[in-house]
Amino acid sequence: MNALLEQAIQRDDTWIGGFNVGELNVSTYRRCQSTGYAPLDAVLTGGGWPLGNTIELLSDGHGLGAMGVFLPIMHRLSSRGQWQAFINPPCAPYAPLLEARDIPTEQVLLVHTDSKEDILWSIEQAITHNTCATVFAWLGHHRYSYAELRKLQLAATEHDNLIVLFRPLSAADEHAPACLRLKVSAYREFEIIKQRGGKQQIQVNLPASDDLPNQPQLWELPVSTTQQATIQTVAYP
Repeated sequence: MNALLEQAIQRDDTWIGGFNVGELNVSTYRRCQSTGYAPLDAVLTGGGWPLGNTIELLSDGHGLGAMGVFLPIMHRLSSRGQWQAFINPPCAPYAPLLEARDIPTEQVLLVHTDSKEDILWSIEQAITHNTCATVFAWLGHHRYSYAELRKLQLAATEHDNLIVLFRPLSAADEHAPACLRLKVSAYREFEIIKQRGGKQQIQVNLPASDDLPNQPQLWELPVSTTQQATIQTVAYP
């Protein structure tokens, strides 16, 4: 494609076939990577997770029962040698499970904050400095304006990283700029409530057969929180 045409297409004020590129985000299709689950890839725009965008996962269980769905992409992105950041996680990542999936625990960075402002600041820093291949952030029950979330979305578009924001189910009715919004419907079940350029209100079931044999199951919560590996922790007062 001609460089000038490509530049024009990427502008937020360019319209193509009735769609504003800032909303459709054409670059999303080029920056998708497989989730590692065929049923999910089949219904996602671009056939996988949209990198360089924010993804929202809505759950009243902090998304803990859904974290396993991100392990394949975490493994793939670990080859970059960057941090895999967990901002305000409700539980520490289970080191034996990460090791079983060949995700280096020395790449895991835990960030703990005390306020909404610190949460937003930490996420933005992790995104803009491009030191984290993945950013998982738990936003809690704070109220966030569209402008605050839009700022994170715009920062995410500068790099090809996986940015996942965990929010409660009560946020489902709020207007959000995330490229993809998923709701945890039940055990191993998701509902796509928003995705740019693709179908919505779609139920996706991930069968147990998708788990890799002879390794810890993706959906099990550990019975012990004892960590036998190096995980870096940062706390902001």
